[in-house]
Amino acid sequence: MLIKTKGIVFRAIKYAESSIIADIYTESHGLQKYIVNGVRSQKSRTKASLFQIMTWVDLVAYNREGRDLQRIQEIRSAYVYQSIPFEVRKGAVGMFMAEIARKTIREEEPNPALFDFLFETFTFLDATHHTFANIHLSFLLNLCGYLGFMPGGDFSIETPIFDLQEGFFVENAVPNAVQLDQEQSDLFYQLLQLPITDCHEIKMNRQQRNLLLERLLDYYRLHIEHFPTINSHQILQDVLG
Repeated sequence: MLIKTKGIVFRAIKYAESSIIADIYTESHGLQKYIVNGVRSQKSRTKASLFQIMTWVDLVAYNREGRDLQRIQEIRSAYVYQSIPFEVRKGAVGMFMAEIARKTIREEEPNPALFDFLFETFTFLDATHHTFANIHLSFLLNLCGYLGFMPGGDFSIETPIFDLQEGFFVENAVPNAVQLDQEQSDLFYQLLQLPITDCHEIKMNRQQRNLLLERLLDYYRLHIEHFPTINSHQILQDVLG
């Protein structure tokens, strides 16, 4: 059957002489894999640029149950970035978020709330005139909620330590436990409390930001089985620094 849906391109790889296989997270059917024939040929009516990572598309596609590869009938741009393609630092943040999304979102069924979260986050990054050095951290924390391991509890005098293994703020630091120290726990909690549109209000230096990023990736490793290697965060740290 034919479906009409919006989607975001997570990845596109070359296939055969002129085709590609694209992973697209769709609004109506979750993560889908599409084969697009001839798109890399000079005579193709479909622009290969539509399959660049982070691109938002409107598509009409064949959806056949039980098939690993679907086919696209029509595709066009759904949102044109105004700043991300031209600002290296924004592009690095966007590529990192796209890699995280691609390597953690695996469901092949609709999740409208998650789809809206992705769209709002990427378009906010594109449009914002505030500093965006904390957006990737806020993105990681908010995405946890959609993946099923949202941090619990509150940072307070009684519970000033966040335990990465347990996923809660706890009373005391425990030797050999995987925990954030009090300073990191405080920043972690501030990010939890503010919407992504206000995360620029949280003050932290480069060292604090880089360390918190590493610990957030540790949190993902602890709660996602077979969490793959993330390749873009080192580039991100260098660019933001």
